[in-house]
Amino acid sequence: MRPSDTLQSHYPTRIHSEAPDMSETTRTRTSTEPWWQKRVELIVVILLGIVSVSTAYTSFQSGLYGGASDDRISKSEAAGTEAESLYLEGNQQYQKDSQTIGQLQTLQAAVEAGDPYAQAQYDELYFISVTGTDLEPAVDAAAAQDEAEPEFWHDPQADETYLDVLFSGYDEQKAASDELRAEGDAIGDQGDQLAFYTTLMAITLFLLGIAAVVKRASLRWILIAVGMGIFSVTAVLTALIPFVWIGY
Repeated sequence: MRPSDTLQSHYPTRIHSEAPDMSETTRTRTSTEPWWQKRVELIVVILLGIVSVSTAYTSFQSGLYGGASDDRISKSEAAGTEAESLYLEGNQQYQKDSQTIGQLQTLQAAVEAGDPYAQAQYDELYFISVTGTDLEPAVDAAAAQDEAEPEFWHDPQADETYLDVLFSGYDEQKAASDELRAEGDAIGDQGDQLAFYTTLMAITLFLLGIAAVVKRASLRWILIAVGMGIFSVTAVLTALIPFVWIGY
């Protein structure tokens, strides 16, 4: 019998007992790990669900903001077109009144020069083109100013009330058009921000997707931390933008 056989026969139990039990060591290490490390796959799945829903919401809101912006800009253009129409209408009347005032001045000079027919022509033109129109109060106001300051000639068309009657419609529509345009641009900017936030959330989904398949624990948690850091900032910025209803 060999010496090694004798040694083995005397100490069989001791040699066998010193062999490490790997399965028991693994169970011991697993039992000491925090629950969040043992359930990392479940955590990633939950985070993917949260980020996916948030991404869908942000994308939906971005679309609504884009529609609201287009609606405001369309209304702004319509109001601008109407404002230009009102301006052309007022300007046409202004030019017509300017010709009337010029003719009246010519006839008044003829009356003062002794033309026997000038006064009748003056009265007829005044009745047709001035009486009962927006120009009549302006002519009366200018005549009163001429009497108070005979050394100056006062233009009836410089009267503020007269100009307001002709162009107030244009001013109101132009202001409404500018307001709608500014509102549409502001809404469009917010829609662009939401589109950018949607992209950032998509990056978070990409990082979480990688974290779901990698085996190295440290790399997995780094990907989760970076992705959720991006998502947290983006979610706060998204929450600061007011919710837009479908009907605007």
